[in-house]
Amino acid sequence: MKTILVVGGSKGIGKSLVDVLKDTHKIINISRNEIEAHENITHYSLDVLNDELPDLETINGLVYCPGSINLKPIGRLKLDDFREDFEINVVAAVKIIQKYINPLKNNNGSVVLFSTVATKMGMPFHASVSASKSAVEGVVKSLAAEFATKIRFNCIAPTVTDTTLAERLLRNEKQREGMKQRHPLQKILEPTEVASLAAYLLSDVASSISGQVFPIDAGMVSLKL
Repeated sequence: MKTILVVGGSKGIGKSLVDVLKDTHKIINISRNEIEAHENITHYSLDVLNDELPDLETINGLVYCPGSINLKPIGRLKLDDFREDFEINVVAAVKIIQKYINPLKNNNGSVVLFSTVATKMGMPFHASVSASKSAVEGVVKSLAAEFATKIRFNCIAPTVTDTTLAERLLRNEKQREGMKQRHPLQKILEPTEVASLAAYLLSDVASSISGQVFPIDAGMVSLKL
């Protein structure tokens, strides 16, 4: 039974990933909030940016789920907004990877990080989050090359997903319908869809895939109807 470290498994895509994997994998979850108990789950309550990370001997896969949706006009974005988004999306992910690089190497591990559809197309008010998520994609490609025979690194770039992180964008039926109409497939992503792609990238059947960024965007980037 493989051991998967999920950072941010208490809500959203991370919670869905834990639900997908928990019956067939050992899960180590790191998050500030508790998650539902299960015989295959070990939970650590901590803040990954500020707290000391636990020592873990065996890790076959790592998924870093925390992120931000900080949408403001550039005139209202402060430098601290850019710094905070970068800390959440990039610095904390790098801290986790550095901490567990040896157990990942020892087990031919797989790492999955998250970007956003906004790195592939210009979207107003996305300057800060797009900047930090573009950095995530750069980290993934660089580390995929650096550890090519030892660890696979991949990235998922979803469009807006029906999670608590996006609830401000989907807070009523009019906004939900408007969001659907922006996508050629006229749908909003469910967290289970994104989690299932992450589970695939962690698995042995994806053993030849590394250094890739996978959009899951209901056709937003590639299709124009």
